[in-house]
Amino acid sequence: MRSTPRAEAKGTREGRPRRGLPLLFARARKGEGPAALGFLSLGLLLIALFVIYPSVRTLWLSLFDKEGFAGVSNFIDLFRDREIVDFGRFLSREPPWGALLHNLVWTVIHLPLTVGLGLVLAVVFSKVKSWWVGLARGAIYLGIVTPLIVGGVIIRFLFEKHAGLVPQVLGALGAGAPWSAGWTAYPETALLALVIGSVWLWTGFSMVLHSAGLSTIDRELYEAAQIDGASEWAQFRHITLPLLRPVTLVVAAMTFLWELKIFDIVYVATMGGPGGASNVLALEMYFSAFRELDPYRASAIATLITLFSLPVGYWFARRRLGR
Repeated sequence: MRSTPRAEAKGTREGRPRRGLPLLFARARKGEGPAALGFLSLGLLLIALFVIYPSVRTLWLSLFDKEGFAGVSNFIDLFRDREIVDFGRFLSREPPWGALLHNLVWTVIHLPLTVGLGLVLAVVFSKVKSWWVGLARGAIYLGIVTPLIVGGVIIRFLFEKHAGLVPQVLGALGAGAPWSAGWTAYPETALLALVIGSVWLWTGFSMVLHSAGLSTIDRELYEAAQIDGASEWAQFRHITLPLLRPVTLVVAAMTFLWELKIFDIVYVATMGGPGGASNVLALEMYFSAFRELDPYRASAIATLITLFSLPVGYWFARRRLGR
């Protein structure tokens, strides 16, 4: 006897239908498990081969060094390595500050800018009715569909001394070096150039998701607020922001995960230079694995990135499963 949506909803919290794994387990108890597993078998096999096994193997290698089992000493060595963390220079001198701190600075600057700009642009474009809105949306969204390798090349030329738009404009305004010179050639500005350039590459993602969220808000809420005399700011603060909160949280979570594993832009634009001033964890992992031929240190860095992303990934998984 096949289960109905109403039957599946019974016994769940708050009366919500089961989704994801809870639904699979519920149907397994009703005799539909073998058929479900048959459909899932190929996908589960691919996940096991290309996700689970590499992850377990990476974690295993991170506990070893060239001499044998090392326990957590690889992780301790990472936090003692100035290429990973250099608190002595952090904010008191120009970069390099260490790959981990560069990721932190990237997140602190890039995350609020990307999420905030995407939200503001989505709201503005939803209210403005003009011919140029479609062009503006397309130009902003172009960043997210641009391959990151190409994005890195664009950033490099955008901040180049002779051909770059940014140094030329700042030089015309009277700014001196390094602001009027090649940003990627100076330790003071290399990381900032990458962060600013990546804002354009990711803002389109935030704008599209917030635009989709805005389309689900009942317009009668805004009409009722206007009748009550609410200003545009009051409508944005008390209607738009609260109702877009779930979308904003998803955008922030996805952006944070992207920032943790950023690699392509840095590799193409600066290769972590000058002098490691724009190095990040993923690039340091690459150097350890393929330049220094040290898979143990590279695995430790990969595990560290995974540990940082687990809380956000766990929250996102629980949200997707409806728990």
